[in-house]
Parts: sequence; C-alpha cells; structure tokens
Amino acid sequence: MHTTNYYNTFIQVADDCPVTVAEVPPVKGDHKTIANIQFNMMAYHPYEFTSDDVVFEAYARKNNISGAEKQAAREQYFLKGQACLRSSTLAKRYGWGIHSNADGKVAIYGLGSKEYVQCSHDKTLKQLKAMRSKRV
Repeated sequence: MHTTNYYNTFIQVADDCPVTVAEVPPVKGDHKTIANIQFNMMAYHPYEFTSDDVVFEAYARKNNISGAEKQAAREQYFLKGQACLRSSTLAKRYGWGIHSNADGKVAIYGLGSKEYVQCSHDKTLKQLKAMRSKRV
C-alpha cells in the first residue's frame, strides 16, 4: 500500500506561486473544488488528519464515495501511488504551506504569516517545495 504522508516536514509554496499572501480557494458554482475540500480539512481541523486522509477524502467527495464503500475504495485508491500534497493547488497556486508533524498530521499556514516563516526556517523540519506549475 502506498502513502502520501510526510513526517516532520514543511512543504513551502512553489517557486512559481503567483501570490505573495495566501488566498482561500474560491468555490466554483455549487460544488467545492479539491482545493476547497483540502483547505477546509487542514485549516479548520489542524493536525487532525494525515495527508492520506486529506488526499483521499477530497477524492471521495468529488466522486460521491461514502458509507460502506468508503473503506474498500480507500484501500483500492492507495494500491497505486497517488500525488502527495506537494502537488496541491493550495501550495502551488493559493500560497499555503503545509506542515506535517511527527505523527504525520497536517495543518496549513499562509504565505506571509508568522507561522509560515517559523516553519520555513525550522531546521528540525525537512524542507520541501511544492511542485512548480510550469516546466522550467
């Protein structure tokens, strides 16, 4: 089984992120985007979920997977490798850094915030960059 979880890691915004201050991802029509789902889980429930929880829950909600079928769908989903939160538009487009603690639980911090600066300078954390949106 594959995983997207990181431990004691901070994912900084991508080098080509277009914002200088974090933005809440906009809702498109009546449906929440993957970015909205991920934002709500990590912003309003910091350090409650792992990256795997966030990535799969966004997938499940977008694909209307719920109830009894959810656990089997999760196992099937992680049988192959999945994109981690380094590829999330939260870190690529909207200016949110993602911190994973020692237990693999995640929270987000906005670019320009005191917490973002602290995490990005913390030598005890593995520092990663979000994936770029454009090829170099």
